[in-house]
Amino acid sequence: MTKSHSLESDKATIYRPKSAALVLVIGILFLLISICLSIILGVADINLSTVLQGIFHFDSTSTAHQIIYRLRLPRALAATFIGASLAVSGAIMQGMTRNALASPSIMGVTSGAMFTVSIAFAFIPVVSNTVIMLFAFVGAGLGAALVFLIGALSKRGLTPMKLALAGTAISALLGSISTGIALRFDVAKDISFWYAGGVAGVQWINVQLLIPVAIIGLILAFFISKSITILSLGEDVASGLGQKVGFVKLLGTIVVLLLTGAAVAVGGTIGFVGLVVPHIVRFIVGSDYRLIIPCSAVVGALLLVLSDVVARLVHPPFETPLGAITAIIGVPFFLYLARREGRGL
Repeated sequence: MTKSHSLESDKATIYRPKSAALVLVIGILFLLISICLSIILGVADINLSTVLQGIFHFDSTSTAHQIIYRLRLPRALAATFIGASLAVSGAIMQGMTRNALASPSIMGVTSGAMFTVSIAFAFIPVVSNTVIMLFAFVGAGLGAALVFLIGALSKRGLTPMKLALAGTAISALLGSISTGIALRFDVAKDISFWYAGGVAGVQWINVQLLIPVAIIGLILAFFISKSITILSLGEDVASGLGQKVGFVKLLGTIVVLLLTGAAVAVGGTIGFVGLVVPHIVRFIVGSDYRLIIPCSAVVGALLLVLSDVVARLVHPPFETPLGAITAIIGVPFFLYLARREGRGL
């Protein structure tokens, strides 16, 4: 490592560990409160003492305990891990591509996963949760590959706006094809849940598949966080600092596909969490991904759990699609970023 590169790295990277510690402590506290609210609130309101009894002293003859254990607890856990997965995926994508507009929903990853899930429902007679997750992984990779291929073929190479435009085009294309497949093979009703996005129908089997994959992905994300920080300074700088750029990008891509594929397989198309959360976290804790990634996981989980609570309270007893709630938050933010990054066209 040369002295000039070291100085450039130090100046370009803002490191605020105290702010990060505060975000983690407050975020985890509010996340626990939000999970409790998620279990308590609904069509049938349940008090906190009943929730604690249902979790620690389950009584199969109690209707309230059945609601807590079979419906609301897996739902709250799914929202927690899906939110964390999408937020960390977005943070890694933004760091690797140095693109403020990068996120799973905008860069074609989510729509690619939905595309292959629709194929699974159309052509496989009996679709298990494991099969759905495997198809989602493949589709996530397909969507991302198409976006980067189209972006790379454009004049003057990749720019943040060109990647965002390519992602929007591919997302629209794959979404249209998915809808066509759903209508042609009469599986629209089966996959309507994944189109709307949400955790209302989540069961324990979904949570048991989601949590191990999410934990592996989050651990790998933290493992490469220092390398992502260096890579976010530019490939030339990263190479000068001895970074294996190709290997870091490959590992980062695998992490994104794991986290996004698992999230889409369980929660469907929930957009903008991966776009909004990393920007909020980066503003508070600085540009070091050793802080951004864990803080994004906590804030992303908190955002999605709270959004799920809002989704069920907006128009009771009917539920608003969770994807609609996150879009209300994310679309104005995306427009602001798109306008700011428009100079890259």
